Amino acid sequence: MNFDFTETQLMIQETARKFAKDELAPSAIERDDKEEFPYEAVKKLGELGFMGMMVPEQYGGAGLDTISYVLGMEEVSKVDASCGVIMSVNNSLVCYGFNEWGTEEQKQKYLLPLATGKKLGAFALSEPEAGSDASNQRTTADRSGEGYILNGTKNFITNGANADIVLVMATTDKSKGPHGISTFIVEKGTPGFSIAKKEKKLGIRSSDTVSLAFQDCKVPSSNRIGDEGFGFKFAMKTLDGGRIGIAAQALGIAQASLEASISYAKQRKAFGKYIAEFQAIQFMIADMATKIDAARLLTLKSAALKDANKPFGQMSAMAKLFTSKVAVDAALDAIQIHGGYGYIKEYNVERYLRDAKITEIYEGTSEVQRIVISRGLLKD
Repeated sequence: MNFDFTETQLMIQETARKFAKDELAPSAIERDDKEEFPYEAVKKLGELGFMGMMVPEQYGGAGLDTISYVLGMEEVSKVDASCGVIMSVNNSLVCYGFNEWGTEEQKQKYLLPLATGKKLGAFALSEPEAGSDASNQRTTADRSGEGYILNGTKNFITNGANADIVLVMATTDKSKGPHGISTFIVEKGTPGFSIAKKEKKLGIRSSDTVSLAFQDCKVPSSNRIGDEGFGFKFAMKTLDGGRIGIAAQALGIAQASLEASISYAKQRKAFGKYIAEFQAIQFMIADMATKIDAARLLTLKSAALKDANKPFGQMSAMAKLFTSKVAVDAALDAIQIHGGYGYIKEYNVERYLRDAKITEIYEGTSEVQRIVISRGLLKD
């Protein structure tokens, strides 16, 4: 077992770290406060190859492995988790879906601009009555000539307001349940497709989260990914990889919480000495570091399994379940160590807590991860 990163992986890590420090850190607090989408930062991420990291070079991607992706995601999310989730959705859900199951024509038309960052993607699965129960799709896609007519509403869609290309899950045959769901490519500007509502959120506030509406929205058959009825399987398999991205995002938030705590503990004095000298603070920091390293190993193991083309769904669920809890706990501890200053926006750690909580919810709640893990362990 080799725990050393390759030169390429270390280069990706350092590039992401420098980008986050130079491009994201100066405006992270202001963008969070104003709920401003990081347009320029996302554009630069694309130019650096971070929006299509695992996509083969022939389709405009960087042709990197999943471990490099985890390292890049952690560094970006350590500074700005909002930018991290924008990057995660485009990489893990949209580009991955096109690369694995798209036709050659679809890859040339859509994957190329997505992987280079010239266009942005979104993944539309959740609905008002289809969150954890993703098979309960009410959005319909009815056959009409050489295409389909989409009707319905999607909610909590990351990148939805700024996406050029959206992957939409819709029911094509209600009688077949989850086997009657299909996936469609819907382009921005398509008649009948509109942004219904932008959500005001607790955290990841400079990423956009919106509802999408489809009213007699016509898409051609060539914009269906895979066969009819493949949509639910497509979504579940894509989310397996997406959970690695969210685990890496949570890892970045947790690491940021630890580093902020160490820095503050070495500067803050109480009762005549630095608080880093108090055993209570030392033990909190020791526990944070230990849990974060364990979370990192779980996340990297799931990435390594994916790179080796081995089953990784159960491991990615474990990584997301554990790392998201570690992120929330680390952010809470960071606030406690900072005392009253931890409640002040200027010190960042309150943002880490607000950003961390969503990692226990999206791309499968912690409860759903436990279902995935237990089913894998208990199956015959």
